[in-house]
Amino acid sequence: MRVERLMDLIGADFYTGVPDSQLKALCNCLMSKYGIDPHHHIIAANEGNCAALAAGYHMATGKVPVVYMQNSGEGNIINPLASLLNDKVYAIPTIFIIGWRGEPGVHDEPQHIYQGMVTTKLLDDMDVANFVIGPDTTEEELAGVIDGFKGLLANGKQVAFVVRKGALEFEGKVDYSNAFTLNREFVVGQIAAAAGEDPIVSTTGKISRELFEYRTAQGMSHKYDFLTVGSMGHCSSIALGVALNRPELKVWCIDGDGAALMHMGSMAVIGENKPSNMVHIVINNEAHETVGGMPTVAGSVDLPGVARACGYPKALTVSDEEGLASALEEARTSDELIFIEIKCQVGARADLGRPTTTAIENKNNFMEYING
Repeated sequence: MRVERLMDLIGADFYTGVPDSQLKALCNCLMSKYGIDPHHHIIAANEGNCAALAAGYHMATGKVPVVYMQNSGEGNIINPLASLLNDKVYAIPTIFIIGWRGEPGVHDEPQHIYQGMVTTKLLDDMDVANFVIGPDTTEEELAGVIDGFKGLLANGKQVAFVVRKGALEFEGKVDYSNAFTLNREFVVGQIAAAAGEDPIVSTTGKISRELFEYRTAQGMSHKYDFLTVGSMGHCSSIALGVALNRPELKVWCIDGDGAALMHMGSMAVIGENKPSNMVHIVINNEAHETVGGMPTVAGSVDLPGVARACGYPKALTVSDEEGLASALEEARTSDELIFIEIKCQVGARADLGRPTTTAIENKNNFMEYING
């Protein structure tokens, strides 16, 4: 189904969300039609942020908002869905469009398997009427469902469309790029080289994939790295937990801008604890690249300034090879918590591989190494 027809049938004029590869057609269509427009389309920091923003929009306009996200974001909306939107509380009508990663019977990455199993069950448990859109769903069928949903929305309830792989199409093209010159895969390799045999905790998405490929290309063990393949936004807290309990080790965290924004409060906790053995790096390409390249707000955020305000003793930003080398050497020899923002271009190899070890193997090897 062409995504434009879905949008026409829904009839909403405000969308907010966190990008998802399964919803790439919708994301690209929104960027093509609206770009980032506070009156029509906002990419938020996390899905709970979206739900609250949608609530404010509804109260200000009386209209029904749309929140889009990957099903991994369901956890982030449960609290505002139950205690804000629900018809037994403020009764704020909201339409959710959810990409179904890990759909049972469809091969996907390990972090999506369980979430895929419980995607519709969570919606049922939260009293959110839902309909699955697949490649064979017709416009007539969808129109009938939307007509039925209108009565629920009028009574302050929430509804959801769960989108299967390949269900939506968009023929337009959207270019996602920035003006930076550093290549992220090169940067990841330089960080790993600087870290040596120090443990690294890396964020979800292409950063962890590139770190895995670097180790393979160098003929190195993967035991040094904890690849946070799921739980976006939490790798810095994982690194903090390791650093505080293994003070004899220098712990490197390779974060992404979208992930750092998603749960930025973790930086305040890191800054308060000030582990002298932790290096917090954010690779900032101002994009949700792993799921298609849609922009984050990191281009207008002073991340080192945020780090300093949170209590990090050192915080700096680099955007070229010379600055990168200097910052990594400073991090390697530093005896206090340091934050480094590295500005990178958007883009990755088309043949970028994925980890060949299981998540549990990765955890066990990493634990054996840091406790050995």
